[in-house]
Amino acid sequence: MKKLPTPVTILMFVIILAAFATWFVPAGKYDTLAYSSGDSFQLSKPDREVSLPFTQRTLDSLHILIRLEKFEHGDIRKPVSVPGSYHRLPQNAQGIIAVIQAPLKGIYDTIDIILFVLMIGSFINVFYSSGAMNKGLIALSYRMKGQEAWLIIVLTFLFSLGGSSFGMAEEALVFYPVLVPLFLAAGYDLLVPVAVIHGGNTLGYLSSFSNPFSTIIASNAAGINWADGLNGRLAVMVITTAIFVTYVVRYAKRVKKDPSKSLVFQTDGLVTPPYPSINDGDKLPESLDRRSGILLLIFAATFSILIFGVLVLDWWLLEMSALFVAASIMVAVIMQMGERVFIEKFIKGAESLLGVAFIIGVARGVTTVLDAGNISGSLLYYASIVVGQMPPSLFIVSLLIVYMVLTLVIPSSSGMAVVTMPILGSLAVVAGVPGKDIVNSYLFGMGIMGLITPTGMILPSLALANVSPKAWWKFIWPMLLILFLFCAIWLVI
Repeated sequence: MKKLPTPVTILMFVIILAAFATWFVPAGKYDTLAYSSGDSFQLSKPDREVSLPFTQRTLDSLHILIRLEKFEHGDIRKPVSVPGSYHRLPQNAQGIIAVIQAPLKGIYDTIDIILFVLMIGSFINVFYSSGAMNKGLIALSYRMKGQEAWLIIVLTFLFSLGGSSFGMAEEALVFYPVLVPLFLAAGYDLLVPVAVIHGGNTLGYLSSFSNPFSTIIASNAAGINWADGLNGRLAVMVITTAIFVTYVVRYAKRVKKDPSKSLVFQTDGLVTPPYPSINDGDKLPESLDRRSGILLLIFAATFSILIFGVLVLDWWLLEMSALFVAASIMVAVIMQMGERVFIEKFIKGAESLLGVAFIIGVARGVTTVLDAGNISGSLLYYASIVVGQMPPSLFIVSLLIVYMVLTLVIPSSSGMAVVTMPILGSLAVVAGVPGKDIVNSYLFGMGIMGLITPTGMILPSLALANVSPKAWWKFIWPMLLILFLFCAIWLVI
């Protein structure tokens, strides 16, 4: 089967299409309203800037469905489009030079986000080198021997928390050699560890209450604070993970009772486990050593401080990046890591997410081309004509489906966010839909499709567990339907 191009290549094609569109789509834009500080709004028109009183009456007179405190408290950081203010402008078609410069301009525009992403990669790599995470899982598994159903529950919620809080993705692959033998020894089949690791991690992406690769980037691009809708996303994480855990536990118990019920056995026959099995004689640690326990506390504290800093101390990307640098140094000190080794691992971690950083920059290049060609406003205008006749509930469910389809082409959550959110974040205002629900439809759509999209992490996960895509599809399709119905209902409500 022919492979799809990489996300960066796909995004470059999108930049070319965007430049091509600037030759044919009529140029135009909306007036925009912005607030930085002081006691006035700044209304930007095609030919002039106008100062307006910083009052709710100003927003109401412009038909902007946002409360004043959202601007005052920094929830809305970017200029928002003013409904009904669309103006035609002279055509400004973009050529080959603009296409070449677009990804570079995108990197310039997103350098603060890129540095934040690189610092997360550095911290994760330094922390994982300590081995504390693996030790914690093995100790937990040993303590729960004979109660493996609870092991499924606890680990699935932990992986979901990892995906939802800090965007665990490729890092989860390291747990297959540990968990596959444990679940096979418990009498389950190879689908169970895939469901726990990949399924749990992907459900975390679906809710993403503080995921910097999806929620923070998408909210920033949509012009809202990422904490807007935080409580709802926490509830979604708990509910969807609980539904999924119930589904997996029922399947696991059925397989343990009758191995012939295994979908792996029914689809692929007898499959050789990819890792050595765990024997009863194997000695696993009954408790974590002191240093690993301290490291795990630092790991949890880092993300707790991050959330507290943003919600209470008004932190943003610079402060959050500095936090991960400090946490990396603290882990290195506790591990008594040499200076040279620490720098190597720190840079290697940043290097591991350099691809993500380029995706963020290249994707922003699409917006650069559309804005330079003055067609972003036109696309928004024509879309608003269609959406204007659509009830908000139908609009938001339709958007969920759109994101599910787009995930097959752009599996990168950060790339998807910066490509779509600048337009759809403004469109939400025109459509009368809160910006947080636009972000939610994006999260839900990518989360659902993340369970099956071949350009995502599912194929490497299946290969590590020696499970065929056909067996996984038989297992997961009922859950896809359940998750879609739940997310659609949630968005409508």
